[in-house]
Amino acid sequence: MKKIVSLLFACLAMSVSAQTVKEVNDGIRYCESTYPYQDGLLIANFGTEELNPLNSEGKGYIVFYKEGKNEVMLPADGNLSAPKGMFVRNNYLYVCDVNKIVVYNLSDKMQKPQVLRLPEGNLFVNDLAADSHNHLYASVTNTDKIFRIDISNPAQPGQPQEWLNISGPNGLLIHDDILYVASYPADGVTKAENVIYRVENLENPSVQKLTQTTGQYDGIALAADGKSLYVTNWTPAQISRINLSDGSLSPLCVHLPENLIGPADMTVKDGWMYIPDLPNSRVLILKEPSCCKKEMSCCKKEEASCCK
Repeated sequence: MKKIVSLLFACLAMSVSAQTVKEVNDGIRYCESTYPYQDGLLIANFGTEELNPLNSEGKGYIVFYKEGKNEVMLPADGNLSAPKGMFVRNNYLYVCDVNKIVVYNLSDKMQKPQVLRLPEGNLFVNDLAADSHNHLYASVTNTDKIFRIDISNPAQPGQPQEWLNISGPNGLLIHDDILYVASYPADGVTKAENVIYRVENLENPSVQKLTQTTGQYDGIALAADGKSLYVTNWTPAQISRINLSDGSLSPLCVHLPENLIGPADMTVKDGWMYIPDLPNSRVLILKEPSCCKKEMSCCKKEEASCCK
């Protein structure tokens, strides 16, 4: 009996520990996106007085976070207004913004950044992901388009070319040369098309629905096990896990803050999850949840599905 009680308390301690959520809010102002960089994290901020993802104020900036400390790596220079998804190749930082992608040379931050303009009307440029063939993909939520850019030479990228149409493309992830797309309704009204998509054969793309559960999906990241994805959803505000083998979706086994409003473009790195809460100007940090068969008895009944 003593051994059983001890095991129960050990499991409960593990559960509570896994559910502890830290916050980063110092120097943060409307952060939409995070991205792993060197031994820390990049955080993209709008820097505006009011939340407007399509503003043109030029107050956007990039923060570098490491070991509990923030520092402004790229201050507001007028080139960024509502910076969103990011990507780094050979120390060139690509940042999504309104109707454009801005490219910074992180080896020479004083160098004027390059600006890749998208065709008129493509305003909500949202996220970036690259394949193994030097193609960078950029989602545009308001026009249902994904563009492709040649980054064979990251210092001199090609011009964005229209590549594929998917309803409300938001977060992008490429794993094993398969593109996963999180769909978000630009008009705020969730539709049947707003699910998670899987795109195979990127040279001759084949689009399939990975899930059937609709939502207002934003960020998407690969779990440490390589067998599942994490996705953020604005309605309801939550983080879910998707099993890649069957597309089943279940809420994450963590207790997030009750005032979570807009979980956006997250990062999973070294066993930790970094989740921007855009309207609340903060990044939530929590240990990536894990369950094994020995811990199943410690999971609540409604949480058991995400412990598979």
